[in-house]
Amino acid sequence: MLGDGANERQRVSHANGAGPEGPASARAGGAGGAKPPGLIKIAPSLLSADFAALGDAVAKAERGGADLIHVDIMDGHFVPNLTVGPPVVKSLSRIAHVPLDVHLMIEEPDRFVEAFVEAGAASLTVHVEAVVHLHRTVQFIKSFGIRAGVALNPATPVTSLEQIAGDVDYVLVMTVNPGFGGQTFIPRSESKVRAVRELLRRQGSSAPIEVDGGIDVHTAPRIVAAGADILVAGNAVFGTPDPERAIRALRVAAESAVA
Repeated sequence: MLGDGANERQRVSHANGAGPEGPASARAGGAGGAKPPGLIKIAPSLLSADFAALGDAVAKAERGGADLIHVDIMDGHFVPNLTVGPPVVKSLSRIAHVPLDVHLMIEEPDRFVEAFVEAGAASLTVHVEAVVHLHRTVQFIKSFGIRAGVALNPATPVTSLEQIAGDVDYVLVMTVNPGFGGQTFIPRSESKVRAVRELLRRQGSSAPIEVDGGIDVHTAPRIVAAGADILVAGNAVFGTPDPERAIRALRVAAESAVA
């Protein structure tokens, strides 16, 4: 069970709108994704950071204006890579001043939901492809007072969201195949984001769309114009000599699409 401190942290995060959802006005995107500038969220991904200095990476991201810290959890089964678990997330939660956006690229994610909530996750994303009873999993995550997101791999059709779209707090569209940082953005991801936005609109949902993979100053304006609200960027931030400057440049590029 969650300890008193963790419960309080999650209540505060939920009340303050922590996690990818943001205010309702920020989520309104319309079919074309048009939204006022200043409402795009940047979520630097620690997957591309130096794992020997994650605390420093978080500090630099926050100084650069990061809205979230994206933490990729990989199990070597659902994706061909291994990363970190709840103990590392718990350590990050002690130093991070922005919400931890935890992306579970793992099999049987239900087994680990409570552990990551206890560790300090402000939001948890599970994959459509990894869950048998998706509605149950989404409701399970939300029962802890944090945000629940659902991710789609590049080859997964948007229609797989039809029966869950009204329940999710956000949708994560993978714009590369998950498992490794530094991959090239898949161009047809733009049309997929538009399709997700249209599906959410039909379902009466203003849930934001998060995108992850190959996001940089060149791809950010295109994907924001398509309807993305939250940009996960790893190599474009931590693969540069100055992550703080890179985050600022990414925000400027993204907001140029909605100015």
